Amino acid sequence: MSKKKPKTLGTALPSIIKILRHFWPHLRQQQRLIWTAFFALFAETAMRLLEPWPLKLMFDRVILPGFQVETIGIRGLEGLSPVLVLTLLAIALILIAALRGMFAYLSAVNMAVAATHVMTDIRSTLYSHIQRLSLSFHNQAKSGDLITRVTYDIERLREVTVVAALPLIANTVTLLGMVGVMIFLNWELAIIAIAILPLFLITTRHMGNKIQVVARRQRKREGAMAASAAEAIGAMQVVQALSLESMLEQTFSKQNQKSLKESAEAQRLRAGQERLVEILVAIATSLVLWRGVQLTLQGAVTPGDLLVFITYLKVAFKPMRQLAKYTGQIAKATASGERIISLMEIQPDVRDLRGALPAPAFKGAVRCENVTFAYRSNQGILRNLSFEVQPGQRVAIVGPSGSGKSTLVSLLLRLYDPIEGSVCIDDHDLREYTLASLRPQISIVLQDSILFAATVQDNIAYGNPSATDEDIIAAAKLANAHDFITQLPDGYDTMLGERGATLSGGQRQRIAIARAAVRKAAIVILDEPTTGLDNASEWEVTEALHRLTQNCTTFWISHNLHTVQDADQIFYLEQGQLWEQGTHSDLMELNGRYARLYRMQENQRPLALVS
Repeated sequence: MSKKKPKTLGTALPSIIKILRHFWPHLRQQQRLIWTAFFALFAETAMRLLEPWPLKLMFDRVILPGFQVETIGIRGLEGLSPVLVLTLLAIALILIAALRGMFAYLSAVNMAVAATHVMTDIRSTLYSHIQRLSLSFHNQAKSGDLITRVTYDIERLREVTVVAALPLIANTVTLLGMVGVMIFLNWELAIIAIAILPLFLITTRHMGNKIQVVARRQRKREGAMAASAAEAIGAMQVVQALSLESMLEQTFSKQNQKSLKESAEAQRLRAGQERLVEILVAIATSLVLWRGVQLTLQGAVTPGDLLVFITYLKVAFKPMRQLAKYTGQIAKATASGERIISLMEIQPDVRDLRGALPAPAFKGAVRCENVTFAYRSNQGILRNLSFEVQPGQRVAIVGPSGSGKSTLVSLLLRLYDPIEGSVCIDDHDLREYTLASLRPQISIVLQDSILFAATVQDNIAYGNPSATDEDIIAAAKLANAHDFITQLPDGYDTMLGERGATLSGGQRQRIAIARAAVRKAAIVILDEPTTGLDNASEWEVTEALHRLTQNCTTFWISHNLHTVQDADQIFYLEQGQLWEQGTHSDLMELNGRYARLYRMQENQRPLALVS
């Protein structure tokens, strides 16, 4: 398998065009700042071209006036005293330098501000896009890699725009302008000066390719390190419980050391490239001086002309020395841009269909018709599933692990779409409605209640952003959470740790119930909400759940059949199929799979109590 060839500026050009086209709507919003930056850039280039001319005139008009017949001068200076000419030229030097500095400042500031605005908009758009990608994508994607794209890749684009792209354009324009002036002054010296360019381009391209290979390896390793670190930090409780710190530290350290070696190798190659360019510049300067002095002695050029040549040569080769660095940075930035675009081009598997309408207020009737679903084409999870639930009914979904219970309620939330069949609410297929109007009408309480690093009030209000303070307090009381919330240091304004780590499991679950309650939804999903709680917490949570689900269509997933035996309907799932359906008494009388599982749990209860 052949390795992918690293990008240079030339090979990266199609990618740059694609990036500009993709981000054009964001760029267009900042076009005033961008055009101002480019106007100042060209003005700065003009001042840079003018800089050596006062020195040329000093040589030709003041120091060595004998050459003034041959020079290209300013007629207005003839007849003036040498001291006055010298004074005017000195003032001109200061004025040109001041104007060049002013234009450079305007160019850099306007471009930096425009780039910051554009990249801020792109980051917000990218984050919003990631939020809306389907769970099928997030289940496979690495969170560390996504975070890197939102932060590091966006920042690299912004920095390169200001630090590399703008200077590269400025230096290219300056180089072209200086070559034009040199040809105008003396074509022979100009040919000598630019003859070194082919050799320069060949050597920098060769070295640049090597740098890109190393930089790509380093970039890939940094992404892997970020993903590994995010995974370990996100599972810190498991890491510490299993004493995995040393093993993970060793793995991370090895990756870090390899990244360090690759970084040092890239720096070594860049330093070698810069030294090579300096040697080429010295050769070009020596050749121009050798021939230029001869032409000066012959009277073909003036000393001032030769001074302009040498100054231009030094200034022109300065951007050439930085060309490889800039093109390398831009090539790497195009890789970041491609990563961002590739992510933004991913379409959610679940999205609003054309013609989707806002859902009306749900009554709570749910129907599945011949639903088949699989996460992968060769691994069926649900097969030909059909059932009907009336508004207000409490439905228990039971069965062994991996039978498709959580997948079923995920289809109800339209986190996934069935491969075949349909899921309907109030006799309408869910795909007829917009996601923004569907999901807010369904409340959910999970086994692992996710709380955010925000205040208690904010965490409850996430269930319904338009809820009033009175609504939030009422929801907390319904969830048996109000009393312990008021005892927190700042009550409802208490800041919670990440994922609610500062609260007990029962407290987290009751806040999650309050978040579900404040939504006032017609349909409630409970996915193992009491698992892992102690007896006291389980009692409080269960009582709150019963209040939450009053007059609501409820789907309660549970492994503990004793907690759901009073349900209006019980669905027994196994291997993705609905094997049995009915009330507890119906299924016990049927004496099938449900009855066997119930009796097995009944026999285990005394053992569990003894243990």
